[in-house]
Amino acid sequence: MDQNQAPLFEALKKHTEHNSVSFHVPGHKSGKVFTSEAESFHSLLPYDLTELQGLDDLHQPEGPIKQAELLASDLYQTDQTFFLVNGSTVGNLAMVLSVCKQGDAVLVQRNSHKSIFNALELAGARPIFISPKFDQRTERYSYIDSNDIKQAIEGYSEIKALVLTHPDYFGTTYDLSSIVDIAHKNSISVLVDEAHGAHFPLSDQFPKSALEAGADIVVHSAHKSLPAMTMGSFLHIQSSKVSHETVKNYLQMLQSSSPSYPIMASLDLARQFVSQLTETNVSTIIKNINELRIKINELPYLRTKKVENRMDDPLKVIVSSNEYNLHHFEGILNHHHIFPEMVENNQMLFMAGLDLNPIQLDWIDQIKNRENNIRKLDKRDTITLEQATIKSLDYSYNELKSFKAKWVDWERAAGEIAAQAVIPYPPGVPLLLKGERINQYHIAAIKQAFSRGQYIQYSGKDLSKGIEILLK
Repeated sequence: MDQNQAPLFEALKKHTEHNSVSFHVPGHKSGKVFTSEAESFHSLLPYDLTELQGLDDLHQPEGPIKQAELLASDLYQTDQTFFLVNGSTVGNLAMVLSVCKQGDAVLVQRNSHKSIFNALELAGARPIFISPKFDQRTERYSYIDSNDIKQAIEGYSEIKALVLTHPDYFGTTYDLSSIVDIAHKNSISVLVDEAHGAHFPLSDQFPKSALEAGADIVVHSAHKSLPAMTMGSFLHIQSSKVSHETVKNYLQMLQSSSPSYPIMASLDLARQFVSQLTETNVSTIIKNINELRIKINELPYLRTKKVENRMDDPLKVIVSSNEYNLHHFEGILNHHHIFPEMVENNQMLFMAGLDLNPIQLDWIDQIKNRENNIRKLDKRDTITLEQATIKSLDYSYNELKSFKAKWVDWERAAGEIAAQAVIPYPPGVPLLLKGERINQYHIAAIKQAFSRGQYIQYSGKDLSKGIEILLK
């Protein structure tokens, strides 16, 4: 197929050129009814349209949306690719609900995004958690061992599906191909949240993608590394074991019935953009990002993590320090209007994109020259993760519905069952899962997050003093 096309964007552009009269939604009437204070926003509004003649319907695509999805499928070499306008969250929900049924045993990576656990709860599935191992190279719990997968399958022969996150938030991967082979030999479907790897299939200079590894369903956040708008994502199917119609049915139930045309058009344009990247282009992008690494390494007490070829995402720059508190450094950066993605366990993540232009680096010299307090400070504090590599919940999600919630202070929480998930954001990976037994690690980690002022998603009562538990 001709990847230079952008059929959906072209259809929207053609519609706007007619200066049409709007007697349809949305109410801003192509930007004519809008506050004059937001003049810079007006250029986008004519593209914010609805299911008009010639503009197609996301939930029953037959025109330019269908063509745009086919082009994405052609680029990624999949059986079918769906556009998502509610982020990878809706893709994760749809892929799990499409494969997992009530009571099904599902092997799931413990450090997955909250949307995976929400999907398992909605499906009524029975999760069996597999925790990553601590990797001395990355200084994080980032490695999934194929032997652990094999052991879990041997211990729970009833497992129907395997749900994995690849790469982790910091862009680190593991040997997914071996794991997929083990799962498929045991007739287990493999579902992968590859939100941070939408660019992986584009070049061998990136890690091996879940699609190349043979996963059955893969979800990509196009807005994370590709130049798509926020919430623009893809869901890919490449398996006869997965019902395309079932996935489509869940997507039309879970996604908005008024999908955003600007988001869909950005997916179309992002696909067009990356389809034209050459290996030389990718080399230039990586070279520019390596210049950022070199400059950061000039700052005292900081070092950037080495990138292992085809194991680590070169678009992600990870800064660490054994002597300097990076939460403090983040405050310095924010003061200079520099905003990294996140800090977790004293590792700071800079997410670079696919920009071919050199990265602005003068801010590093400004910080080095103006901030005298970049010096040795409090040594980082870490908490050792203590949990079994393979474990399951004591009670099913269905059983938990009949339990009563009760708030207790932290001194009484250890050994009890959590009523809600506790989720630092970013990255959106639960510290504590709903239905999980609370241990001292959970308590220490949550208290530490509070002491750092980290934003935490939690729907219970005052988490700074205690937590809601479930009692029979």
